[in-house]
Amino acid sequence: MTPRQIHEDTAKTLGEDSPSYSTVKKWDAYFKRGKESVKDDPRSGHPKTATLENEVEAIHRMIMNDRRVTIRHIEHSLGISYGSVQNVLSNILGMSKLSARWVPQMLTRHQKLNRLEVSRTLLARFQSNPANFLKRFMTQDETWVHHFDPESKEQSREWTKKGSQPSKKFKRVALVGKVMASVFWDSEGVIMIDYLQKGQIINGEYYASELRQLKAAIKEKRRGKLRAGVLLLQDNAPVHTAQVSVAAATQCGFELLPHPPYSSDLAPSDFYLFPKLKSHLRGHRFETDDDVIHAVEAYLEAQDATYFQQGVAMLEHRWTKCIEVRGDYVEK
Repeated sequence: MTPRQIHEDTAKTLGEDSPSYSTVKKWDAYFKRGKESVKDDPRSGHPKTATLENEVEAIHRMIMNDRRVTIRHIEHSLGISYGSVQNVLSNILGMSKLSARWVPQMLTRHQKLNRLEVSRTLLARFQSNPANFLKRFMTQDETWVHHFDPESKEQSREWTKKGSQPSKKFKRVALVGKVMASVFWDSEGVIMIDYLQKGQIINGEYYASELRQLKAAIKEKRRGKLRAGVLLLQDNAPVHTAQVSVAAATQCGFELLPHPPYSSDLAPSDFYLFPKLKSHLRGHRFETDDDVIHAVEAYLEAQDATYFQQGVAMLEHRWTKCIEVRGDYVEK
C-alpha cells in the first residue's frame, strides 16, 4: 500500500484519532529503511536536560568573555552545532548582536550632568507655556552643502524580478565644490539664509553682522516676535560664543538659550532639518554654487509650516529622553 492508501484506511478506522498524512509518510520511510519501531533510538551520554544546561552555561560564559565572539567560533570551540548555538543565544539567553552606534563625543560625567541640567531647564520652560515658547523660539546652525553627494546604498535599492542581477553603479568621485549655508528658522519656516562667499571666513564679526541682518528679517517676516522677545538656540561653536557675537545678540534683544557642548542630538538643525535637506539633495549633481543655492532654497520653500513645527516640537521629546537617560545621547 502507498502512504496515501494507508492514511485513507486509518482515517476510516480511527476517524479523528488517526495520524496525519505526513506522519504516516514518515513512518512508511522508517519501515522501508528496516526500522521496526517509530520510537527514537536510545542515545548515549547525559540526559538531554543536563546537556542543554551545560551548553547554555558554556555559551553564556563565552559571550561574557568576548561580546564580539561569532556563532561559528562558539560552534567550533564547544563542538555544538551552529543551529543549537543560535537557538541558545536567541531563545534561551535572549541575546542578539547589535552594531555599535556612532556618537559625537565620549561624554564625561560632567558633560552628561550639564546636558541633564540644561534639558531640565528648557523642558520646564517649554511646558510652563508651550504657545509662548514656540512663538518666541528660533534656532540657527551652519552646514556645508556639496556640489555632489553620492546617494547611499539604501537609496539605490530598486525592485527587480527574483533571480535577476542588480543594476551596476559606477563609483563617482565627489566634486570638491561646496557651499556653507547659515540657516535661521523657527516653527513657521525659514527666516533667513546666509551663504558664505568664497574667500570669506566665519568669525565673531561676521556672525555679529548676520545677527543684525536677522533682526531686520524678523521685523519684516515675523510681526510681534521681536516685541515678545526672541529665544535663540544655537550651538557652542566659537563664532557663536565670541564676545562680539554675544554682544550683538544682546543688542538685538535676543535671549540666548543654553546649549550643552557636543549636543547635536539636541539641536533641531542637526537632528532634523539638515539630514532631511541633504537626503533630498543626495545623488544630484550641481555644477555651480548658484545651482546648489537654488536647490537648497527650492527644497525649503516647498515645505509647509507643519514641516518646521514638527522639527521644533521634537525638542520636547528629546529633552525628556535626555533626562530619562541621565544625560546620555538621544538616538530618536
